[in-house]
Amino acid sequence: MVVSGMSPAPQAGKNVKPEGLMKAAVLHGIGDLRVEMIPVPEPGDGEVVVEVMRCGVCGSDIGRILRKGTYRFPTVPGHEFAGRVVYDPEGKLCGTRAAVFPLLPCFRCDSCRAERYAQCSSYDYYGSRRDGGFERYLAVKRFNLVPLPDGVSYEEGAMCEPAAVGLRATKALGLKGGERVLVSGAGPVGLCTGMWLRARGAAEVFFSDIDARKLELAGKLGFGIFHRGDSGFDCAVEGTGAGDALADLIVAVGPHSRIVLLGNPGGNVSLAPADYQAILRKELTLRGTWNSSFARNDNDWAEVVAAVADGRLPLGRLITHVISLDELPETVAKIAERKEFFCKVMVDNER
Repeated sequence: MVVSGMSPAPQAGKNVKPEGLMKAAVLHGIGDLRVEMIPVPEPGDGEVVVEVMRCGVCGSDIGRILRKGTYRFPTVPGHEFAGRVVYDPEGKLCGTRAAVFPLLPCFRCDSCRAERYAQCSSYDYYGSRRDGGFERYLAVKRFNLVPLPDGVSYEEGAMCEPAAVGLRATKALGLKGGERVLVSGAGPVGLCTGMWLRARGAAEVFFSDIDARKLELAGKLGFGIFHRGDSGFDCAVEGTGAGDALADLIVAVGPHSRIVLLGNPGGNVSLAPADYQAILRKELTLRGTWNSSFARNDNDWAEVVAAVADGRLPLGRLITHVISLDELPETVAKIAERKEFFCKVMVDNER
């Protein structure tokens, strides 16, 4: 059924610019997410129009919608998405299936000139600083398209973002092969990290989390479960941003171990003097990691797509809920209530 005034979906392979109105989940203010009809965007310089087929719900989306807000209102959230190009002003990319790298670099600062786009001093971002993927059509920069081979689904394409973040953390850890690794936080990014650790040579990967339901899923995926008091880990990834979780890792790893910090803190992070001193006595190495690499010679996204295509990264196993765009506001509230277990929620725009 086509709602009056809504642009019908262009036929596959036809380079036709959609016009009129489309459905979108629009954040008008903190806690005020509405599914409504808005104009289809016009492509600007260097942009194509993508029909968003799938968009994942990230934990940061929940925080922005309910607590922090986006950088302006109104905004369409959503930064984990994939779709197909339905209109290209140059007539070259129509029909291309693609995931989308959500960070838009300035290309002018020192970091951008070195292709370290995650450290751009003046970046834009789909879903927080400008409209993102919780809508039917989006004008997307050509630079940000990540083509998907036929064997990679839109669902898997929409999960490229958390998988690329997990790959960046795995690379930062510098695996030496045959090591026992402990990961705190068994959410989607943490589990993606675990998949990468296993694929890149870790002997064993264990998870810690305060939510037993998350640990149950980690166990079903073949990972070990950490119990307080376990020790002898060679290295670790902290994926929660919580001081207590970091303290557990500091105690659990051996001397001269490495810990990669991945999780965003929800507030102040503190350590007891004994835990801080353990960093010194064990001569631990702590390294931060942020976002993912999209450089020509170090492209995490290309590596994710290749690993999904050849079966090394079964991202679909992390999807626990598939919803329509109309169901998004209610689902966001349920996720925040924590009464029901959610891993990755996927918005299906074909519903």
